[in-house]
Amino acid sequence: MSIQSERALRTKEYCHDRFGMFIHWGLYSIPAIGEWMRSTERVTIEDYQKYFDTFDPVNYDPKKWAKLAKQAGMKYAVLTTKHHDGFCLFDSQYTDYKATNTKAGRDLVREYVDAFRAEGIKIGFYYSLLDWHHPDYPAYEDAHHPMRGNEAYKEQRGQHFERYVEYMHNQVRELLTNYGKIDIIWFDFSYDDMTAEKWEATKMVKMARELQPGIIIDNRMGGDVCSAEPEIYSGDFASPEQMIPAWGVRDVNGDPVPWETCITLNGHWGYCAKDMNYKSAKNVINMLMECVSKGGNLLLNVGPDAKGNIPDKSIEILTEVGEWMRLNSEAVYGCGIADIPKHDWGRITKGEDAIYLYIQDTCCEDIAIYDCPYKTKGAVLLADGSYVRMHEPWNAHSYKTNGKVPVFVQTPEFRNLNGNANVIKIYIEK
Repeated sequence: MSIQSERALRTKEYCHDRFGMFIHWGLYSIPAIGEWMRSTERVTIEDYQKYFDTFDPVNYDPKKWAKLAKQAGMKYAVLTTKHHDGFCLFDSQYTDYKATNTKAGRDLVREYVDAFRAEGIKIGFYYSLLDWHHPDYPAYEDAHHPMRGNEAYKEQRGQHFERYVEYMHNQVRELLTNYGKIDIIWFDFSYDDMTAEKWEATKMVKMARELQPGIIIDNRMGGDVCSAEPEIYSGDFASPEQMIPAWGVRDVNGDPVPWETCITLNGHWGYCAKDMNYKSAKNVINMLMECVSKGGNLLLNVGPDAKGNIPDKSIEILTEVGEWMRLNSEAVYGCGIADIPKHDWGRITKGEDAIYLYIQDTCCEDIAIYDCPYKTKGAVLLADGSYVRMHEPWNAHSYKTNGKVPVFVQTPEFRNLNGNANVIKIYIEK
């Protein structure tokens, strides 16, 4: 079986689910200016230690997080088990720099796994390939390390990188051994010469697949997931960040490749107290349907605060998204590319026996669907199943595209309904 065929089997459920929750949480939630603060502010390990000493998430309740994700319609979640600062939310036997040695005093990943699994949400682990705490990770000449260019670190760090690689592999083995079935492992990230076999990526992926058969792996260890013959470490899906590719993601032969864009709710991944530049629920739904219409997934981020609370604004947005999903998720789950060009009024997704029109805006009595390759059999409003009239205006034949008369759907009733009733389901012949 080809690598592409194996990938298609592994990602079948993942591509069905389409919507997931990303969770960036760690010591950086205390200074509350973003997860890269150690790097951007050039903070030493000694100065960063105060956050380790005071980390005490007294309100951490992953059951609440899981219920929120489920209510929002999310089918999987990915938690930062270790971010670039090297702090571990799990009880690793290979470091003292972990949650069990803080005031939290317990394995926070274990609680996350149990809570999300109880809600039927698939489990994902984010694990940073970088580590600004480990003594064997390069510092002086590294592009991102907080102590880059610091003469004091020129000879002190990174002289035995092989020891760091062994440490990293050991921790990944722990994560994929101690918590039951894990659905996704999300490595982050490769750069410059820190890529592929620098991480002993082939060995890492083989270990992951041995420990967790069927696990989905992202593409950030290196390699080209879109090549004709992807390397074993190229991963199962592409991972654009903070953007949605214009035409989705395809390989060199033009065939769709599984992909997922990860996007923040405001402007930061980790908690940032002053960042109130939140996307609206409508923005989120637009992004989700944009992704699905192009054959992709949306991994939407939340950044809990130092006490373990998901910000109220995030909860408000996700609750509103959940209300829309409650009525319209049929246009998301199991859907993908409809092979119909993008239209100005919205986006189109395709399921097994229907196409779904996601109406973002319309100024006319009718919605025209140009270049529709399907034979249609009637339409309903997805929110309540009510009849939607399809017809052919008297002058439609004057405005063909590629020799085809557009499909028209009448929308006066639609415009009078609430904002959650903006998807029309059109039945098609298989």
